[in-house]
This record gives sequence, structure tokens and C-alpha cells, in this order.
Amino acid sequence: MSLRYFGYLLILVGFLGGSLEVVKQVEGVSTASFLVWLGIGIVGVIVAQRARKAEATDVEVITTNVRAIESSLQNLSTEAQKLNAEKADINVYDLRHRIDERFLPDLARFVDARESIAHSYGLKAYAEVMNRFATAERSLNRVWSASTDGYIDETSAYLEKAATYFEDALTTFQTIKATGGLLTQETPTV
Repeated sequence: MSLRYFGYLLILVGFLGGSLEVVKQVEGVSTASFLVWLGIGIVGVIVAQRARKAEATDVEVITTNVRAIESSLQNLSTEAQKLNAEKADINVYDLRHRIDERFLPDLARFVDARESIAHSYGLKAYAEVMNRFATAERSLNRVWSASTDGYIDETSAYLEKAATYFEDALTTFQTIKATGGLLTQETPTV
């Protein structure tokens, strides 16, 4: 069991113990007992936070995550461009199913690894990539919703935007990675 899960266990024990103490003492809560349970919960929070931070800044984790980020962005960009090129041949109501099939695994991998951008290249780099990624993801969500409602024009417009923004997120990340976190030119925020 990792230290983080041990911290979660302490939080759980502290919460349950404190709750039990409150229920047992209907007329008045025993302050000393309640504070012991509260202390266990607080220690659990501290242990879990420190363990999570240690795990997030581990060199192997960061290296693996940076690879996952770049791979995910490449796949998302490629799939968005493919779907945009195929959109005329796809029934508008089927677009949402194609999005679910093609995008969800890479979206999840990117989201799980995204904090490593900040740990590796700084918060400005994180903000630059996330700004573009979030815009692309919102555009993809609009396509999904418009597909559900059968709005052909809206799906078409937002597929183009999603493809553009995923490509922009990939290019921005690759630039940041190549320069060690420094953007060679000021990139406009989207």
C-alpha cells in the first residue's frame, strides 16, 4: 500500500471515528475523544498530500507522463483532423459515437498526466498548453452535443475548431519541450 493510500485510510478512520463519537454522545460530545479522531483525519490529509506531491515530482513519473502527454496530443490532433476530413460522409447523429470511440482514451491519458507539464516546464508552460487543450476539448464537446441534436452546420464548424486547437496544443507542447519550457515566441492566448 502506498503512503498516499495510507493517508486516505487515516482520513477515513478519522472521519468515521469522529462521526461515531458524535453519535454516541447524543447529549454532549466528548471533546477529547472527538479531537483525537479529528487529529487522525488531519494527519491523514497531510500524509496523503505529501505522498501525492512526492509521486507527482518523481523523475520516472514525469518522464512517463511527458511521453503520454505528447502521444495523446498527437493522437488527438490526428483523430480530429481525420474526423474533420470525414465529416461529410458521416451521419450527423453518428459523430458523437465516433468521438467516444476515437477520443476518450487519449483525453483521459492527457488529463491524468497534465500536471507533469507544470512540474517539468513551469506554470506558464502549463497554462499555454492547457489553454489550447481546453479550447479544443470544449469544441469537441460542442460537436458531441450538436451531433446529439442533429445540427450539421454546428458540428462542421466545431470539428474544424477542435482540429485546429488540438494541433495548436501539440505544437505549443512540442515547442515548450524543445526549449525546456521557454516559448521562443510569444504565443497568443486563445
